[in-house]
Amino acid sequence: MFKSDNLNNFSNVFNEIGKRWMLITAEKDGKVNTMTASWGGMGILWEMPVAYVFVRPQRYTQEFLAVADRFTASFYSEEHRRALNLCGIKSGRDLDKIAEAGLKTIRDERGFVYFEQSEDVLCLKKLYVQQLDKSCAANKELFEKHYPIDDFHYMYIAEVEDYLKK
Repeated sequence: MFKSDNLNNFSNVFNEIGKRWMLITAEKDGKVNTMTASWGGMGILWEMPVAYVFVRPQRYTQEFLAVADRFTASFYSEEHRRALNLCGIKSGRDLDKIAEAGLKTIRDERGFVYFEQSEDVLCLKKLYVQQLDKSCAANKELFEKHYPIDDFHYMYIAEVEDYLKK
C-alpha cells in the first residue's frame, strides 16, 4: 500500500538516483513501458519542486515520454536489482520486460503508473523537454566521452505532483 508523504522525507537524491537507480515509467495508447535510469536529479525550478531525467533518443521509453503528460520515477530495494538490470538492458520493443522482470503494474486514479515492488515513487507532470545540444556544452570533452555517436539525451523537467512511500 502506498500513501502520499512529504517530499522533504525523500532520501538523498544522489544515492537514490545514482546508486539505487530508478525506473522511469510512462504510458502510451494503453501500453506501459519502463526503463532503468541513473542520470537525473531534483530541485526547485519555477517556484515548484521538480525532478529531471535524461533519456536517449533510441530508447523505446522515449516514445512513451514524448506523448505522455505524466510519468513516474520509482525506486526499489536491493532485492529488486535483477529486475532493474533487466529493464536497463532489454527493450520493451522486443518483449514484455515488465512481466519478465516480475513487476506488477499499479495504475492510480490520476493516471500515474508504477510498480507494486516500488519503495518510493515520484509522480511527475511534464513541464519542459529539450534534447541536449553539443553547441551548448561548456565542457566539450564530456560530450565527446558520453556521446560518441551524437545520440544526445532528451532532458525532461517535471513537476513533482506527489511523492508516494510504501
